[in-house]
Amino acid sequence: MSGQDGTPVIEVRNLVKHFPITRGIIFQRKVGVVKAVDDISFEVMRGETLGLVGETGCGKSTTAKLMVRLLDPTSGAVLLEGEDIAARKGARLKALHRELQVVFQDPYSSLNPRKTVGSIIAEPFVIHGLYGGSGERKRRVQGLMDRVGLNPEHYNRYPHEFSGGQRQRIGVARAIALEPKVLVADEPVSALDVSIQAQVLNLLRSLQREMGLTLIFIAHDLSVVRHMCDRVAVMYLGKVVELAPNEALYGFPRHPYTGALLSAVPVPDPTPGQRERQLLSGDVPSPANPPAACRFHTRCPKAQELCWQQEPPLEYKGAQTQAACHFPLTEAEVRLRLPAALVDARASSSS
Repeated sequence: MSGQDGTPVIEVRNLVKHFPITRGIIFQRKVGVVKAVDDISFEVMRGETLGLVGETGCGKSTTAKLMVRLLDPTSGAVLLEGEDIAARKGARLKALHRELQVVFQDPYSSLNPRKTVGSIIAEPFVIHGLYGGSGERKRRVQGLMDRVGLNPEHYNRYPHEFSGGQRQRIGVARAIALEPKVLVADEPVSALDVSIQAQVLNLLRSLQREMGLTLIFIAHDLSVVRHMCDRVAVMYLGKVVELAPNEALYGFPRHPYTGALLSAVPVPDPTPGQRERQLLSGDVPSPANPPAACRFHTRCPKAQELCWQQEPPLEYKGAQTQAACHFPLTEAEVRLRLPAALVDARASSSS
C-alpha cells in the first residue's frame, strides 16, 4: 500500500490515560478513574498506515489525542523520531504541530462557522507566521483547495455553504497546510454518506503517496480499514489485544475478539451455513471497573480459569501476528467464522 522505509516515526511506550471520577459540587473528591488507555505500546513506521479499530469506548480516539498532544498522558510516552513529545514546551511544543496534524471525525463541528473557508485553511500559516503577505497566503490556500478537490473560487464562502464531504476536504486541506510528517485521521468518513466516503479515502491515500505521510487511521468499518491500512491494531477496553499486518489479521486473526469482529463483516449474497456467526454475550464492561486479568474473559467463548487469573501479554502467536490471548484461535476456528471471501483471499495470497 504505502511506501515504507522501516524507520519508526512514532513510538508509543506503555501509554496510560486515566480520567478521574469525582463527586461533590464544591469540594470535589476523587472516587475512581476511567481507564481509557491502559498500558499500550506499538510503533508506526515512516510512510506506513496503521489502523486502530475496536468498539465505541475502547480508547481509539483517546490514543489519537495523546499522539498529537491534545491530551497529556497519565504515564508512559509518545516518541516522535525518538523525542518524547510530552517534554516539549513553549516554542518547541508549537513546532510539534508542524509535524503532527489531525483530521477530526465530524466535519460539521470541527470548522468555525463564523470564518470563511479561506481563513480556516490559512489559520496554520497565521499561527506559525508563514507567508506573511495576504496575497501569498491566498495563493497558498487556493492551491491547497485545488489539491483536495475544492473550487479555489469558493475561498470566501462559509462552511455552511458546503456539503459534508466538501467540509471534510476543508479539514484535510487545513491539516496538510504545514506539510506534516504524521497525519492522524480520527474516523474521517464515519459522518459521511457512503457515496462520498470512497472519494475522501482515495484523497487521503493520494496525499499520502505525494507527501510521504505516515498515517494513523481510526475507524469502525473493518472493510475501510482493510482498504486503507498496512497494519492493524485492535483495541478492547483500553488495551491493544492484537497487532498484525493487514493480510495476516484479516486472513488468520488469533484473538477471539478480532475473530468476532470479522465474523460480523457483511457479505454480499451469503450462502446459508457458509460460516458460523460468533455472537458475543453481554455488553462491554465499564472502563471505570474493567475485569481483572484478561479484560475480554467476561465475553470470550474460549475463556478458562487462567484467563481471569493472569493477564496475557501481547506476544507473537505466529510469524507476524501479536495477540494478547492465552488460548488463541486455531485455523479451523477461523475457517468457521470468517467470511469465505477473506479465507479465499488468504489462500490465494499464500499460494
